[in-house]
Amino acid sequence: MLSRSAERLYWLARYLERTENIARLVSVTMNLIYDLPRGTEVGWHNLLTICGVEDEFKQRFKNTTEQNITRFLLADLHNPSSLLSSLSYARENIRISRELMPDEAWEFVNELYLYATKNIETISNRQGREVFLQDIIRGCQRFTGFMAGAMSRNDSRRFIVMGRNLERADMTSRIMDFGTVLLSENRNSLLREYEGIVWLNVLKSLSATSMYRKQVRRRIKGEEVLDFLLNNNESPRSVCHCLQKISYKITELPHATGLQLELKTLIEKLTALNLLTTTPQLASINTLPKPGF
Repeated sequence: MLSRSAERLYWLARYLERTENIARLVSVTMNLIYDLPRGTEVGWHNLLTICGVEDEFKQRFKNTTEQNITRFLLADLHNPSSLLSSLSYARENIRISRELMPDEAWEFVNELYLYATKNIETISNRQGREVFLQDIIRGCQRFTGFMAGAMSRNDSRRFIVMGRNLERADMTSRIMDFGTVLLSENRNSLLREYEGIVWLNVLKSLSATSMYRKQVRRRIKGEEVLDFLLNNNESPRSVCHCLQKISYKITELPHATGLQLELKTLIEKLTALNLLTTTPQLASINTLPKPGF
């Protein structure tokens, strides 16, 4: 398999996963802010921190308003990590790599891109924004489900799985970074009263609420949420689960011994953390990179 083909498939998966993640974050943040009273530390500006684009936002906008932040994260093509940018990069990568995957895969991504460009202005009002985001999430999930059921388990598929899981681990770790701030001793008392609502929405952002409740079977606590999102091997969005999926796929590729050993060391370090007694500040697994085809 050509290295440039493998790179395109890898980035295709990362950009589509990023598209879904951004849609999830904005949707959940809307609901969270409406549930919390004024004066808490949670606001739209937190999305800039999670996505690591604070400096880029300040270069484009002066005020951290809802309209400015949502437009920057969803529609701004000058932001290489915006939803529309990510979807555009994914479309370009799959357009060039169509011969490596089922024919319908291109149709799924192209139709999703066309829908996004046609309806992007609906994000200006909250109701239209919510409908738009849910349609984007469902479109990404349809593509993932189709590929799981239709694509051969070959090298092309392996690079797609690795890209998706690396992006997923990165986003989960960023959300955990944000969550650890809520556990700090210097948080305000108002936020402490609504901590359960905050952690519930953290789980919702990763579609992990039901599975968390079935396993933990107690009221939601921040330390237990963090432990679940880091170490639960049965949760497809936990950091360790994603890294293990990557490690498994790497074993099927040639000349990957060094990377396999590094991943094994990282997984061992993460599983050794006990977040039920300590709340360390977790560094993201990987920074959001510059666009690449």
